[in-house]
Amino acid sequence: MKAYEKYYEELNKVVEKVRSTQADNIMKAAELLADVTERGGIIYGFGTGHSHLVVDDAFWRAATPANYCALLEPSATGNQEITKSYYVENTYGNGKLIVDYHRITPNDCMIIISNSGNNIAPVDAAIRAKEKGIPVIGITAVEYSNYLKCKHESGLKLKDVADIVLDNCSLIGDAAVEIDNFDMKVGSTSSIPNIYLQNCILTQMVEILVERGFEPDVYYNGHMAFMKPECADHNDKLVDKYFYKIRNL
Repeated sequence: MKAYEKYYEELNKVVEKVRSTQADNIMKAAELLADVTERGGIIYGFGTGHSHLVVDDAFWRAATPANYCALLEPSATGNQEITKSYYVENTYGNGKLIVDYHRITPNDCMIIISNSGNNIAPVDAAIRAKEKGIPVIGITAVEYSNYLKCKHESGLKLKDVADIVLDNCSLIGDAAVEIDNFDMKVGSTSSIPNIYLQNCILTQMVEILVERGFEPDVYYNGHMAFMKPECADHNDKLVDKYFYKIRNL
């Protein structure tokens, strides 16, 4: 079997484990997001390092809610000077600063993504959110997190702080495939289930809101907007609605 075929099999196992074990927490998280949306709140996504890819994926894009805001702190995402971002995401105070600077309130909520659940900034952000009464959904690898020695001085990891924990079931070491005559495993196992889980709760949120008789704000694909004036008008109205609510829109 080729390495890419092994990778496919391993990723399928991870995603299937997520699907089969996380249903209850997916529904709890989706209900929370629906409550936040119905009361006019903002869903804030936060992740450092490669976890920022998850929140970036859901921000101002096709088929996603318009009240989602990605907190993309440049120094912690690794888009530039990537090795520096490791130190930024492990510096005390940065997570607290993110929550306070963006003036997140208990009317809103946070989705915090950290595969290890062990870096300082995501844990700090979760702690600060809890101090301010802001609901927190954590997406993390529970088994991997349990395996790791705790970094944070509080002795806490993301899974210990979040109100609702979604386990991405990623493998220890975030690597999937063994290759003959090569000492290391290759092929990450966290990004795909992280994005899957976030889309699960956002999609389920929309269904819950529709069942409640509430019409959620969801973007059309940009190409649909290009082809159909009514889609473009729909998207433009959503941008106008949220432009002064989401500071980096």
